[in-house]
Amino acid sequence: VIHTADITTDASFFPVEVNGTRMEVIAVKDSEGNIRTAFNTCQVCYDSGRGYYVQSGDYLVCQNCGNAFSLSAIGKGGYGCMPLIVPAYTLTDTSVVIPHDTLAQVKDAFENWKVFP
Repeated sequence: VIHTADITTDASFFPVEVNGTRMEVIAVKDSEGNIRTAFNTCQVCYDSGRGYYVQSGDYLVCQNCGNAFSLSAIGKGGYGCMPLIVPAYTLTDTSVVIPHDTLAQVKDAFENWKVFP
C-alpha cells in the first residue's frame, strides 16, 4: 500500500520485500495530477544489477546504460530501457494498492537488483 499523500511530482521510491526479494515501486504525480507507477527495474538492463533508476531533474536515468526518459513516461511502457509496468493495482483517493500476486509476478526481475559484481 502506498499512501497517495506520499506521492508528489518528484519520483518517490517505495521499497517492498516479496518472499525474500527486495523490490521497489516508483510512483509520481504527473502535471495533471494523475498518479503513475512502475517497478524500479529495467525491462532490458534488470539482470545487470544496475538496471534501476534515479531521478535527475525531470528525468529518470538508468544506472546501467544511462538512458533517460521523462517522469511523464512512467507507467506508459515502451521499448528499450524503461521500468517494468505495474500491470494491476487499485487506486483510491487515499492509496495505491498493489496486490501481492502482482509483485510476485515480477520478483525474478529483481533477483540481481542493486547487486554489483
